Amino acid sequence: MKISGVDIRPGNIIEYETGIWKVAKIQHTQPGKGGAYMQVEMKNLVDGRKTNVRYRSADTVERVRLDTKEFQYLYADGEMLVFMDKDTYEQINLPVDLLGDAAAFLTDGMDVTLELYDEKPISVALPDQVEATIVDADAVVKGQTASSSYKPAVLENGVRVMVPPHIESGTRIIVDVYDRTYVGKVS
Repeated sequence: MKISGVDIRPGNIIEYETGIWKVAKIQHTQPGKGGAYMQVEMKNLVDGRKTNVRYRSADTVERVRLDTKEFQYLYADGEMLVFMDKDTYEQINLPVDLLGDAAAFLTDGMDVTLELYDEKPISVALPDQVEATIVDADAVVKGQTASSSYKPAVLENGVRVMVPPHIESGTRIIVDVYDRTYVGKVS
């Protein structure tokens, strides 16, 4: 499916120079002179190379449709992660690099979606938000609660996030997996 260069969004899988690329970041730029363009940072899903490409609105790219399949995360085996097909109970091993920074949020038994291209897994999508427990949070500085400031906290998986001042150690919170930001408190 062809899409305009300015309609590219993070997470899109596109075809570029005969390879399959996943869009990591975009930046829409409208210079004072000349036409607007989209600066796109992409990662090759086969060999892991990264590149930056500039697309104008007149440019079109081929958006790749991937097959998706539900899997369940079982455990880590060194640098490999073991997943089980929820339909056939077949297990597959995938490198931890395939998940990138999101791998820190994997928990045993978590349901994930594998994206397949020609029956080969090329990416793993975790739920957008997960629950986590704070193990260490800085103390509130007097007067800090008057403004909308945030303080650093460490989650059970070692990830650092910024949380509101009223959140303390031991609190269960909801975290955005890909932005690594505080979403809310678990009720």
